[in-house]
Amino acid sequence: MQPIIDCKNITFAYTLPEAPPIQVFENLDFMVQPGEFVAVLGHNGSGKSTMAKHFNAILLPQGGTVCVVGFNTKEEQHLFDIRSRVGMVFQNPDNQIVATVVEEDVAFALENLGVPPDEIRKRVDDALNAVDMYKHREKAPHQLSGGQKQRVAIAGIIAMRPECIVLDEPTAMLDPRGRREVIETLLDLNNNHGITVVLVTHYMDEAAKAGRVVVMDGGKIILDAPPREVFSRVEELKSIGLDVPQASELVHELRIDGVAINGAIITNEDCIKALETLLNKGGLV
Repeated sequence: MQPIIDCKNITFAYTLPEAPPIQVFENLDFMVQPGEFVAVLGHNGSGKSTMAKHFNAILLPQGGTVCVVGFNTKEEQHLFDIRSRVGMVFQNPDNQIVATVVEEDVAFALENLGVPPDEIRKRVDDALNAVDMYKHREKAPHQLSGGQKQRVAIAGIIAMRPECIVLDEPTAMLDPRGRREVIETLLDLNNNHGITVVLVTHYMDEAAKAGRVVVMDGGKIILDAPPREVFSRVEELKSIGLDVPQASELVHELRIDGVAINGAIITNEDCIKALETLLNKGGLV
């Protein structure tokens, strides 16, 4: 199966006038297969956002290659093919909303691409339904909450029918409710619509819902595994300045104290069930 995103030996450094280059990563490999939900973690400066911007040619590698569904991002003639297959959603939804009415904003890119009006109507309605924002289609974006605005931004990408959506810390400016709404939307798009999702985040509970977690530090990928395996390595994550889900933290501390509990627990629900089982067996007495 051909990967949607295939980075091979990519190197990138930011250059500033009269200053030495700031090396972000060197000879980095990364791959995303169709249908995956990948969460990318790392502290500030780890290289995760810079890497994500390579996935639809916002940035180009200075060494190595990035291919999106077989298209090399350095080949300018394929830029439309790349960006129509991999959509990008950023941290602040206000930077992506350009119209004064929700449905007009979702239609904006399609109109610029010359999509026929009947097809635009269908795609806009489908995209707004997919993010549960159809009932707000005639509202002004400024009347929406932060989470609702971000879902409108996601709808604008969905309307272009991408195979993959890359999101760079899309919930960083949202309250807990808005964060929950966006993550539930992404899970639905991945599970029920087959859209590949790459989520750059610093929220551990969001990453725990992914199928695969990639951890970056100092421009290198140091962990790449299912979330249960990644978050069971509590001390390793803490050593690079990352936290873990609260359930993982509690389980880790209990295991240190000698409690026989599964170290791969990452959700509150699983933690509660495990604790109830231990209590019933007298394992916490």
